Amino acid sequence: MGSAERQGRSLAGHRCEHQRARGRYALPQAIRPLLFTARPRQLATLIAGLFLFALGVVLGLQSGLGAISWTVFHEGLARHTPLTIGQATIVTSVVMVGASWVAGTPPGLGTLLNMLLVGLFMDLILWSGLIDRPENWPGEWALLVSSIAVLGVATGMYISAGLGAGPRDSFNLALSRRTGWPIGLTRWLLETTVLGIGILLGGSFGVGTILAALLIGPAVGLGFRLFRLEPGGESTGERQIGHTESSEWTRADSSGAEERA
Repeated sequence: MGSAERQGRSLAGHRCEHQRARGRYALPQAIRPLLFTARPRQLATLIAGLFLFALGVVLGLQSGLGAISWTVFHEGLARHTPLTIGQATIVTSVVMVGASWVAGTPPGLGTLLNMLLVGLFMDLILWSGLIDRPENWPGEWALLVSSIAVLGVATGMYISAGLGAGPRDSFNLALSRRTGWPIGLTRWLLETTVLGIGILLGGSFGVGTILAALLIGPAVGLGFRLFRLEPGGESTGERQIGHTESSEWTRADSSGAEERA
């Protein structure tokens, strides 16, 4: 074997090893494009929306009238583990994202940031002590109403960034695809199950939980209109997956034309 041939094989071997190493440590293909195509304005909108979402959750929790269903579960989990409620939120989100990914629904960048930041922001807001529990019923109801309104605006804001849905929406879509059940049914079953577990674990269930279940939908609708989002013809859960799916939310401009969100 000539020296030139040996050198060629050596270079080919090094190239193959380099490619294997890149494949081993590279980001998943579904996520990699998002990190490099997300614009600063999109990221700023997403992070602001996630902060507002965390604020809305804390407002409902501090009202003392009952938290939203998932927060009832997270609070109950925190009562029986060393986790804070924010950490319990993150752990649950990690499980949801992992299960969705295994089921064939990869996360978007927004899904991953949602997974990490909402719980972190919740703990920071609670740690700051800026939102105390009111000592009278008008204060309690003011926090509850504010919570629902803020959650609606926050949802419209972070979805308008177009970087992917939250971990629970992704899991709900994956569950619907796996079972063949309507996405509304899987959402109802999932939220009812986690709410029941949360109540058994001692989470904050009350009239606020019921009102939030009834009113957050209309509040989110107002949030969508505020950010000029239109769900189009597909189901809400499927449209919210964003860049990891072929469907995207669309934003209508004042002239009636639509552009990709």
